[in-house]
Amino acid sequence: MNAHIEDYALISDLQTAALVGRNGSVDWLCLPRFDSPACFAALLGTAEHGLWRVAPPQGGTCARRSYRPDTLVLDTYWECPTGTARVTDFMPPRSHGPCLVRVVEGLSGTVALRSELRPRFHHGRIKPWARTEGRCTVAVAGPDSLWASTEGPMEIRGGAYSTGRDPDPRDSAVLDATVVDFTVSAGQRLSLQLAWAPSHLPDPPDALGVPAETALKATCDHWRRWTARCRYQGPWRDAVTRSLITLKALTYAPTGGVVAAPTTSLPECLGGERNWDHRFCWLRDSTLTLSALLRGGYREEATAWLDWLVRAVAGDPADLQAVYGLAGQRRLPETEAPWLPGYEGSRPVRFGNAAVDQFQLDVYGEVLDTLHLSLTAGIPVGPHLWSLVKSLMGHLRAHWREPDQGLWEVRGDRRQFVHSKVMVWVAADRALRMGELLGRNECAAQWRALRDEVHREVCRAGWDAERESFVQAYGTPALDASALLIPKVGFLPADDPRVHGTVRAMRALDHHGFLRRYAQGGPGPHRVDGMRGAEGTVVACSLWYADALAATGRLAEAREAFERVLAIRNDVGLLAEQWDPLGHRQLGNAPAAFSHIALVDTAFALTRAGACPGAGPPSGAPCPSRRSPAASDRRRCG
Repeated sequence: MNAHIEDYALISDLQTAALVGRNGSVDWLCLPRFDSPACFAALLGTAEHGLWRVAPPQGGTCARRSYRPDTLVLDTYWECPTGTARVTDFMPPRSHGPCLVRVVEGLSGTVALRSELRPRFHHGRIKPWARTEGRCTVAVAGPDSLWASTEGPMEIRGGAYSTGRDPDPRDSAVLDATVVDFTVSAGQRLSLQLAWAPSHLPDPPDALGVPAETALKATCDHWRRWTARCRYQGPWRDAVTRSLITLKALTYAPTGGVVAAPTTSLPECLGGERNWDHRFCWLRDSTLTLSALLRGGYREEATAWLDWLVRAVAGDPADLQAVYGLAGQRRLPETEAPWLPGYEGSRPVRFGNAAVDQFQLDVYGEVLDTLHLSLTAGIPVGPHLWSLVKSLMGHLRAHWREPDQGLWEVRGDRRQFVHSKVMVWVAADRALRMGELLGRNECAAQWRALRDEVHREVCRAGWDAERESFVQAYGTPALDASALLIPKVGFLPADDPRVHGTVRAMRALDHHGFLRRYAQGGPGPHRVDGMRGAEGTVVACSLWYADALAATGRLAEAREAFERVLAIRNDVGLLAEQWDPLGHRQLGNAPAAFSHIALVDTAFALTRAGACPGAGPPSGAPCPSRRSPAASDRRRCG
C-alpha cells in the first residue's frame, strides 16, 4: 500500500528532487532533471517499480523526522529495542552531477539496518543490467546509469538478480535489487551514495569522489546562506521560510524555471482519473512567484524567473501557452503509462500535459502583470519589453471575447469565465501603466478603451445580483473561488460592496473549514471541468479566502482561516495541491509550488494588515505588491 502523500519529505539539488517516506524509502526520483523519466516510481505503483529504502529490516519506529534548521537536509530518527539511529538524507546542490546521499549514525546502543536498492528506469518499467566496479554497483539501461557506493565498514550480502545467483564481478546480469545489511553502534557513521551518469561514460561520476561528510557540510552551508537572506520577520517566519525553501527547491537552476510540483499523477480524487503531470512551469504562477521571491528578499531568483518567462513567451502571441517545459519547451505531449497501477489505484498515470494546447485568456494578464511588477521593482527586462507588450495586447484585443478553458484548465466545454475576463482587464491596465513608466503612449487610447469595456462587461455579465457575488462564468449562478482575486489584482477596491458580497458568498464553497475552488454539483457524471469524481479543496483557495477576509477588515477570521491551512502541513512543513477535510489527507501533486507561493503571499498580507496581535510590518526594503495602484493610492509592500 502506498504511503500517504503527507508522509513524504522533499530533498532537491535544484535540478531534480526526491520524495522520502517516513518508512525510509525514496519512492520517487527522476534523473537527471525534474522532467526526466523516473528511476524510482514506487510512488505510483509498488516496490517493483523502483525504490531505495534504508531502514531497520525487522521493524523499528520512525520516532520523528525534521529538516535541519534553515536547510533541505532531512534527519529521520529510528528507535529499535536495541538502540537508536539517525538517517540523514540530502542531495548536494549540483556541481558534479546528481547525487543522493544517505548518512547513517548510531546514537545509542546498536541498530541493524538494511539498504534495499531497486532501480527501475523509464518510469518504473525497465530493470537494468548491473555490474560491479570496486565497491560500486552500476545499474545501466539505455542512456542512464546509476552508481551506488558505500563508505564505511558495510558487508554487501549480495544482490538479488534475475538469474537467481550473484553475478561474477566480471559479468553483467539483470538486477532486481541490491541489498546491503549493516550495523551501527553509538558514535559510528556510515554513508551510502547514489549518483547518476550517462551510461556511455566508463568512469565513476565525480560526485562519488566527494566524501559524504564534506558534501553534508557544504549542503547545510549552502541552504543556510540562502535562508539568511529572507526578509520576512513576522509571526509566521518558520512557515514562510520553509515555503520559500520549498519554492527554491522546485527551481530548475540552469534556467530559473519553477516547476509546479516534482511529481506526476498524484490524484485529486483517490482512485479516480484526476491525475496530472505537474513537473513543468506554469505562466499562471508567474506574478505570485515573482512577488513571493521579491518580498522574501530573493531578487536574484526573481530575475532568473523573469528571464525564463520572457524566453518562454517569445514568438507569436497567438502561440502563448499556459505551461512550458523547464527550458521553455513548448511540446509536452501527454501520454499514459499502463504499466503503472497508479497511486492507490488512481489511473491513468500521465506523463506530459495536454494543457499546452488549451486556450487560456488569463495567462496574457499574468504575463503582463509580471512584466509590470518587474518594471516597478527595477528588474531589468530588456529593450524588447515594449515590443512584447504591444504584441501581446494586439492579440488580446482581437480575441478577448472568445470563450476559453480558464484558470482551472477545464477539459469540458470552453466558457466565458469571469476570472479570464478580469485578467484581460489586468493585461490592459498593466500595459497602460508600463506605457506611462516608459513614456510610450501611442496605444494608450486603444488599451484604455479595452480596459473600460472589459470592466463594464464583467460588472454586468459576471455579477449575480441575487447571490450578491461575482460568479464563475457568464450566464451561470455557480460560484468560483477565483473571484476572491478581484480586489487582489485591483479590478475593484477591497471596500467595494461587490467585493464584500463576493467574500460573503464564498461561504457556499466552504467544505469543513476549507474552500472548494467551485461547486462540486452538476448534471450527469461530468461537470464544468469535464471530469468524473469529486476532489479535495484546493489549498490556494483557502489562502485566497484568508487574504480577502483581511482585505475586507475581517482580521480575526482571516487569521483563523490562515492558521487552519498551517495546521494541515505535514510534519516537515510541506503542502500538496489539495486537502481532503473528511479523510484528513493531502491530495494532488506534492509539494505544490502554488500552495507554498500562496502561503508566503498570504502571510505577508496578513502581517501587513495586522491580523496577528502585536505583529508589525516585516522588516526589509520595500517591494511592490501585486495590488494595482488603481485599488489604492498607497503602494503597499511586504
